[in-house]
Amino acid sequence: QMQLVESGGGLVQPGGALKLTCKGSGRDFRFAAVAWYRQGPGKGRDFVGDIGVDGSTIYADSVRGRHTITRDIDKDLVYLQLNDLRPEDTGLYFCYVDWQGRNIWGQGTQVTVAL
Repeated sequence: QMQLVESGGGLVQPGGALKLTCKGSGRDFRFAAVAWYRQGPGKGRDFVGDIGVDGSTIYADSVRGRHTITRDIDKDLVYLQLNDLRPEDTGLYFCYVDWQGRNIWGQGTQVTVAL
């Protein structure tokens, strides 16, 4: 079964950068579109962006031009490069796959943007 594991979060100052990684397991991961979501403190999960199997991407307006999603099909990895981080980018970042009717989430990785 497909499983997702995020990593790469941490504490960073405003204006800084982080690169998050989503590792997928299971033979189907390479055939799935993968999305990133952010859950801010006391808030619901907000869509950040996603990447298709063909590498096409969609981004939320709030992150377009600052964050970039890429993937390495051969390694079953999807990356979220976070640039020019702002305090409002703080939150738990999840990768997500909707596969054959199943909603698959990772456990999340925490990003904190603060001085």
